[in-house]
Amino acid sequence: MNPDPSSYTVSIHYDRRLYRQDIAGSIAHARMLAKQGIITSDEAEALCDGLAAIGVEIEMGEFPWRPDLEDIHMNIEARLKEKVGPVAGKLHTARSRNDQVALDMRLYTKEASQKAIEGITKLQEALLNRAEEHKALVMPGYTHLQRAQPVLLAHHLLAYFEMLQRDRVRFQQCHATADVLPLGSGALAGVPYPLDREFVAKELGFSSISANSMDAVSDRDFLVQYQSAAAICMMHLSRLAEELVLWSSQEFGFVTLDAQYTTGSSIMPQKRNPDFAELGRGKTGRVYGHLMGILTTLKGLPLTYNRDLQEDKEGFFDTVDTLLSTLEAFTGMIATMTIMTQRMEAAAQKGNMLATDLADYLVGRGMPFREAHGVLRQASDYARSQGKEVHHLSLEEYQRFSDLFDADVLKISLQGSVEARDVPGGTSPRRVEEAIKGARIQLEACDDI
Repeated sequence: MNPDPSSYTVSIHYDRRLYRQDIAGSIAHARMLAKQGIITSDEAEALCDGLAAIGVEIEMGEFPWRPDLEDIHMNIEARLKEKVGPVAGKLHTARSRNDQVALDMRLYTKEASQKAIEGITKLQEALLNRAEEHKALVMPGYTHLQRAQPVLLAHHLLAYFEMLQRDRVRFQQCHATADVLPLGSGALAGVPYPLDREFVAKELGFSSISANSMDAVSDRDFLVQYQSAAAICMMHLSRLAEELVLWSSQEFGFVTLDAQYTTGSSIMPQKRNPDFAELGRGKTGRVYGHLMGILTTLKGLPLTYNRDLQEDKEGFFDTVDTLLSTLEAFTGMIATMTIMTQRMEAAAQKGNMLATDLADYLVGRGMPFREAHGVLRQASDYARSQGKEVHHLSLEEYQRFSDLFDADVLKISLQGSVEARDVPGGTSPRRVEEAIKGARIQLEACDDI
């Protein structure tokens, strides 16, 4: 076997997905060249018509891809020459593949950021809908995966809404970082033609143009920023996945995942495994790896363009695909899962979860909190030894540990516990209701970008 060494540099098998961005950039460039008198209007029209026809060919699956031409840019340019003749050679006037690929990647990143925001919004809506549906349901809250204090399920779900809201902001910032036109920078030093870069920026929807040609062709910060935002978002989704895996187990039994988001065992016919959640958790590592990959690629590059930058694409494209598909899958899981209300409520009754409320009761009667904490630790140990929950002790049993306990201690309840957390950001029904309304307003009022 004697492989062709030139195949090592070929990127068309993955960068062909940039065809829409490449064609759009070339059409804008051709129009600008004509506007500036660098080529004629007839030449620009022929170029634009040919490029549009190529776009149709690609969409229809009829484009003759040629690996020997290495990348998307040369494939389109060669096909354009076949369609319009020698005038195709004028398209590359005042342009380098260096600023051309930088343009394509920025256009693609802007679009990918928009799609990420749309996916995040749909998942937020699903979480918010379930929170509204079960806004009065009390469940155990956990620390160290041990039952700790009662919270409302809606409060728990809204925690993920807040995480995703921060993700939304990060992708908005990523879009803004990518929203700078590099075209017109040439290979590295600018070009000796009277370009109208602002015209091209307007044609392509960029809000500004690059200030330094050397930086413009070598900058991939916007890709790092997207990869970082995606890694953080996937981390949030992985945390949600872990809870769905736990909650759908027989040991918890808090939710039942819809059959379309589970798979059966190859040997045990009774099982339905939470494979979608597990895959989302697992794919997080891939996205982390792509972030480290682009950082490592960039860390030692001198100015300006180096072929190393060809390695900016495969990992990035995979991150985009992974993030968007994971957001879609999780939106479906949240929207369709069955919430086992009785199981959650029963779980909230166990684990001595009102011990902190009982300590606060003693604080209200003048005992320092640290002392009250010690009293309830003893009372909780006693309750466990008796096979009881601490909030099920009798008044006489409470008074073994402190004479500050009175008959009203017996009124402490799960509902009273959550209602007592009536502070901004707390789990009380009133605060959660406010949070739900605020979250709904956020979603309805926000623009994607």
